Amino acid sequence: MGYSLAAILGLAFLGLAVGTFGTLIGAGGGFLLAPALLLLYPHERPETITAISLAVVFFNAASGSIAYAQQKRIDYRSGLYFALASVPGTLLGAYTTGFIPRQTSNLVFGCLLFVLGWLVFFNAKQRLLAPQASDPKATNHCHLVDRNGEEYHWSYSMRLGVAISLGVGYLSSLLGIGGGTIHVPALARLLHFPVRIATATSHFILALVALMGTVAHIALGAFAHGSRRTVFLSLGVVLGAQLGAHLSHRIQGTWILRALANALCLVGLHLLFLH
Repeated sequence: MGYSLAAILGLAFLGLAVGTFGTLIGAGGGFLLAPALLLLYPHERPETITAISLAVVFFNAASGSIAYAQQKRIDYRSGLYFALASVPGTLLGAYTTGFIPRQTSNLVFGCLLFVLGWLVFFNAKQRLLAPQASDPKATNHCHLVDRNGEEYHWSYSMRLGVAISLGVGYLSSLLGIGGGTIHVPALARLLHFPVRIATATSHFILALVALMGTVAHIALGAFAHGSRRTVFLSLGVVLGAQLGAHLSHRIQGTWILRALANALCLVGLHLLFLH
């Protein structure tokens, strides 16, 4: 299938928007890209949509991680452990994608997005992403100094982090959403990561998990009809990720959370009523 210049530019612009906003909130953008692809290609197989979305999430997260690495806000040790813990779930999600009908996929994805949007909206004033006090029984104690000289201290339970990452790996590979919408609040609220560290580390985890998921989808043949669309979208997300990381410490988070909540709910509702 050939692509016109308008179609190529349209996909690249979509990637730019997804990359900017996804990196800004540390979510990778898959939660926006996957439903957008479902709407643009209503007759495409679910596994192809998932494979395209997950591959684009990888390029987005890799580009954003480079920017966050320059800011020195990534906890590499924790990120590597959580990424490795995601491997079994990622492989299982890639394998089961082809067995789920498109209508069921829309229903599950729509419900997930709507619930996440509802939680974000009604908890924005309570600082959904604000870390709680560190757990005195935590097994891992962390310290990090960013490029600006700001120090961060936090502690967390490795067992809980591994359990969360296993589930996030499965959902990210199954739905093609990258898992950042779950990982960021989980790192901040349940594992007590400072928000800026949670955002940057989540992006690093996303890059590794999305890469593993993409390799699994390629091995299963899900990219037979999606490689060119992946390239066009990735051209945009690579640039968008750099812009999002640049904006991340310049914009207050309240309006971003509200915009995120509205987008999640609207897309979720659309998918729930999509026939």
